[in-house]
Amino acid sequence: MPTYEYRCDKCREEFSVILTVSEHEAGKVSCPKCKSKKLSQLLTGFHAITSKKS
Repeated sequence: MPTYEYRCDKCREEFSVILTVSEHEAGKVSCPKCKSKKLSQLLTGFHAITSKKS
């Protein structure tokens, strides 16, 4: 499952959440510190782990 990075627009707390794509699209994430739903998603890199060697 993907990990999403957010910053709370109210208290500026940055946090990570592991969500399914459908959970992310539903927008039901809230700040763990102040419980606000006004969040900005942060851009982050990612890596994939595969079983084949190139």
